[in-house]
Amino acid sequence: MRSCLLIVLLCFCLYSVAQLQPIGSGVYHWNELAVKKDSLRESRKILQGTTADLEYLSIHATTQFKGAAAKPAHIQKDIEELIIIKEGTMKCTVGSKTAVLGKGSVILIPPLEAQQLENIGKGPLTYYVLQFRSKKMNMERSTLAGGALLLNYDSLKYTEANNKGNRKFFDRPTAMCDNYEMHITYLKQKGPSHAPHQHVDTEIIVVIEGDAEMTIDGKNYTGAAGDLFIAESGKLHGVGNATEKPCSYYAFKWR
Repeated sequence: MRSCLLIVLLCFCLYSVAQLQPIGSGVYHWNELAVKKDSLRESRKILQGTTADLEYLSIHATTQFKGAAAKPAHIQKDIEELIIIKEGTMKCTVGSKTAVLGKGSVILIPPLEAQQLENIGKGPLTYYVLQFRSKKMNMERSTLAGGALLLNYDSLKYTEANNKGNRKFFDRPTAMCDNYEMHITYLKQKGPSHAPHQHVDTEIIVVIEGDAEMTIDGKNYTGAAGDLFIAESGKLHGVGNATEKPCSYYAFKWR
């Protein structure tokens, strides 16, 4: 009987893994996402599947309303996480590091690090959560690169040239990736950020302000604040400002 039960559970797990599909290029619009809500929180599932380098990638958004108690600290055994604060003020503890972070700030959480996220602001706290796993998890690589990162938006250097600005978050190895790079681009006028190009890295763009447009593999997409673009590995793509009003977005890629 026990052997039969184990076989059933194994088959279920294999079936669940097999159900994950490659994530295609395209755009996900914030105002079209289904919302699950209770008295303390709401959540939005954005995408889930695989990429060229990740056997698991899930992105969702969580909102903690004012006064919501922090959930108990927890550890992800084989998942790395990237947190992007969309609005509000967060008290974040990752391992032995604690910081108060505001809108625009970013947190990189390696596997096996205890984490706790709490809304300490006067209004709602909304943040994107990217969870990912590769076949090449390497905790030593993560440790040598600096481990967890709690990056306050206001502490990042801003540079500008030719009506284009930039804030760099990090460009380094992580537990799950040979390299992970993230920055914010600011475009003050209509037009492309750069010429269309391609690379082996999968790339995600999250619009912060204004209206962006992105061409991926010959298809054109548009997105407003809160929307997310994804370009698959190797696809020719380019991103730019769709209007004459300022536009800004997070850009991050990995391999």
